[in-house]
Amino acid sequence: MTASTPLGLVPAPRDAVLAGDDAVLPAAFVARIDPELAGARAVLLDVLAVRLGCSVAVVTDDGGSAAVRLAHRPSMPEEDYRLTVDGAREPVVLIEAGGAAGARHALRTLQQLAGPAAFRTVPTGPVAGVPLPGVLVDDGPRFGHRAVLLDVARHFMPKDGVLRFIDLASAHKLNVLHLHLTDDQGWRMEVRAFPRLTQVGAWRTESQVGSSRSPLRDGTPHGGYYTQDDLREIVAYARSRGVVVVPEIDVPGHSQAAIAAYPHLAPHLPPQQVWTRWGLNPHALGVSDEVLAFFRTVLDEVMEIFDAPMICLGGDEVPTQEWATDPETVARAAQLGLDDVDELVPWFVAQLAEHLRAHGRRATVWDEVGGARVPTDVVVNSWRGYRGGIDALRDGHDVVVCPEHEVYLDHRAAAGLDEPAPVGTVHTVEDVYRFEPLTEQVAEAAAEPGAGAVLGAQAHVWTEQLDSGRRVDYAAYPRLTAFAEVVWSPLERRDWADFDHRLRGAHLARLDAAGVEYRPLDGPHPWQRRPAVPGWPLRFDELGRLVHAEDGAR
Repeated sequence: MTASTPLGLVPAPRDAVLAGDDAVLPAAFVARIDPELAGARAVLLDVLAVRLGCSVAVVTDDGGSAAVRLAHRPSMPEEDYRLTVDGAREPVVLIEAGGAAGARHALRTLQQLAGPAAFRTVPTGPVAGVPLPGVLVDDGPRFGHRAVLLDVARHFMPKDGVLRFIDLASAHKLNVLHLHLTDDQGWRMEVRAFPRLTQVGAWRTESQVGSSRSPLRDGTPHGGYYTQDDLREIVAYARSRGVVVVPEIDVPGHSQAAIAAYPHLAPHLPPQQVWTRWGLNPHALGVSDEVLAFFRTVLDEVMEIFDAPMICLGGDEVPTQEWATDPETVARAAQLGLDDVDELVPWFVAQLAEHLRAHGRRATVWDEVGGARVPTDVVVNSWRGYRGGIDALRDGHDVVVCPEHEVYLDHRAAAGLDEPAPVGTVHTVEDVYRFEPLTEQVAEAAAEPGAGAVLGAQAHVWTEQLDSGRRVDYAAYPRLTAFAEVVWSPLERRDWADFDHRLRGAHLARLDAAGVEYRPLDGPHPWQRRPAVPGWPLRFDELGRLVHAEDGAR
C-alpha cells in the first residue's frame, strides 16, 4: 500500500503495504498488553470497546491466546510502532511499539482502518465484529513536538469541549495542547491564593464583534473558568490520550484581567475592567518584587496541576510606553542596570523562568522575548515569521516553529469576504499543507555550533472570532488535519494531490462521524457564514511581514 490507496490513512504513515489476509476482529476478544505499554489501555478501550462496542478483556500476563496483542519492543523509539493486521494469524492485530505513545499511535491508525464508525461515540447497531484490511504499517513521527494551541481566554470553552478537542488532536497524532489560559479578556484558572482572579477576572461585560477595528459590541456578558479539579481532569484525560497540556500564564502584557482583579499588579494605572476589545492592549503589569512574588505563587499552583515539562510565560506584545512615563518603573530599570524600560520585558520573564527551573520545569516564551537576558534553556515559540526562531536558534534556544502567516487557523480559510469572519491572511488547506517548519534558513541555523534544536511546530486556534465550539471546529478542521501530516509524516512523502485525495475520499467521513463541523472544502455552509461581522483581511510577505490590509476590508 502507498498513502494513495483507498485506506486513506491521515497523517500518511512512513511505510505501509497491503499484506496478509483481511480480518474480522471478533465481537468479544482478549487483548494482551505488555506492562510497558499499559499507558495505551485507555485508547484501546475507547476505540474498540466504547466506540465499536466490542467486549474486550484486557490482560497483561504472557500466556494464552489473544486477538489483539500490544508487544513492547525496547529497540524501537518511544513513539514508533509497527502494526500488523492478518486474518490468517493469531493475534489478528499485532502492535509492536517502543513505548505507550507508539502503541497509542498504532491504535489511532487501527481506528482509521476500522472505518468512520470507529469515530462515533457508540455503535449505531448490533456488534458483529470489526472488519479490517490486512496491512503492515511501519510508522513514527517526523517531529517530537506536534502541538496545537487552544485559546480559552478570549472565549471560554467549557470543559467538555476541551476534552473533545483533545480527543480530536490525539486522533490526528498531535501530542501537545498549548492551553492559553489568561489574557486581557479573561482569566480561566482557579488560583486558591488569589480568588479574585476568577471572581473578577473570569468574566467581562461584553465582547467586541468582528476584528479589532470593528465598532460593534454584543452587549452580552461572557465568562467562565476551570476549577483546579477541572484542570486536573483535563490533564489526566489528555495524558491518557497521549497529549501533554502546556499551560500559558501570559505576562507581563496581555494581563488586564489580572490587573482588574488585583489593581496593585499595575500601580501606575487607574483601576481597570476586564477588557472587552480585541487587539493590542496598551497596559502591562508592574515590575516590582511584589508583582513577581504574586506570579511565583500563581506558578506554584500551576505546577501542582500541570505535569508538562514546559510552562509558557507569554512575553508577547508587551507595551512599554506607560512604563517609560512611570518614574518607579524607570527607576527600577536603572537600578537593575538596564539600558531602558524595554529591557524589563526579558528581565521580568527571566525571573519567572528561574522560578520554574528551580522546580524542575522549563519556560517557553513567544519570540519577542529574546537576547542575552533570557536563559538559553527557555524555549522560543517563533510566531512572527521565521526570523525570531532563526535568531533564537543561533543564541542557543530550542525553538517551536509556529509562524502567524502560515499556521494561525483563526485566520480566514479562503480569499474574499465570505469567510466568517474575514480576518488575517489566507490559509487554505493547501497552504497549511505546504507549511514547512524546517526551511533552509531554519535548518542552517540549527546546524551551527552551539545552536538550539527545532523541537517541532505548533498550529494556533485563537478565539477572538470563535465564540463557540462550532466556530472552533470550522476554523480548525480540516486545516489541522493538514498540519498534523506536516509534523508527522516524512517530508519526502508529502504530496498535496495525494493528501487531497485521502482527505476527500476517506478522512472527511471520519470527521463527519465524529461530529466535527469543519469548513467544507468548497466553502462555508449558509449557516456558517457571518455576513454582518466586520473583518480585517491582511496580506503578509514570505517572511511574515505585514504588507497591507487588502482592499475591501470591512
